[in-house]
Amino acid sequence: MIRFVMKGLRKFRKDEGGFMVVEFALAIPLIFTMFMTSVELGIYTTRQMFLDRGMDMTIRQVRLNTAKKYTHAQLKDKICTFSGFLPDCASQLRLEMKEVDVRGFTGFGGPADCVDTSQPVTPLRTFTNGGDHSVMLMRACYMFDPVFRLNGLGEGFTKDGAGHAKMVSVAAFVQEPR
Repeated sequence: MIRFVMKGLRKFRKDEGGFMVVEFALAIPLIFTMFMTSVELGIYTTRQMFLDRGMDMTIRQVRLNTAKKYTHAQLKDKICTFSGFLPDCASQLRLEMKEVDVRGFTGFGGPADCVDTSQPVTPLRTFTNGGDHSVMLMRACYMFDPVFRLNGLGEGFTKDGAGHAKMVSVAAFVQEPR
């Protein structure tokens, strides 16, 4: 019996028919993972660019219209309008804004304050308007759904309880005098 099994194994080892099947089966998942990661990275980069553009355009309006005191909702609407490509922006974006002391600079304490739809609603952590010549720091956190949640880069994102990944944009500006 052992001699019969050994003879069959030797014959199997010498046979070269169908030898590419193993390499193909091992390489295809790797190639598809790399493809999905590149698609996810391209979409992430595009969303980040649109979020940064929305922040820049909004901050330009805030900086030049110092007399008007914008609320969180107004700034959020402006960022979403200027961004354009961010799906469900109105409910997935949260802003923080504070005045900065230029002599003793401290940034935002802790991680970005983001929307978590799986948790109860939490109040805004920091949102204060500045006056003339005030140095302001604004941070936006946008929660999004990865395209491929369970593969490649989509799997590597840190996600909240609802499965959303976060994207953060920070900008500083000085309010112009009236």
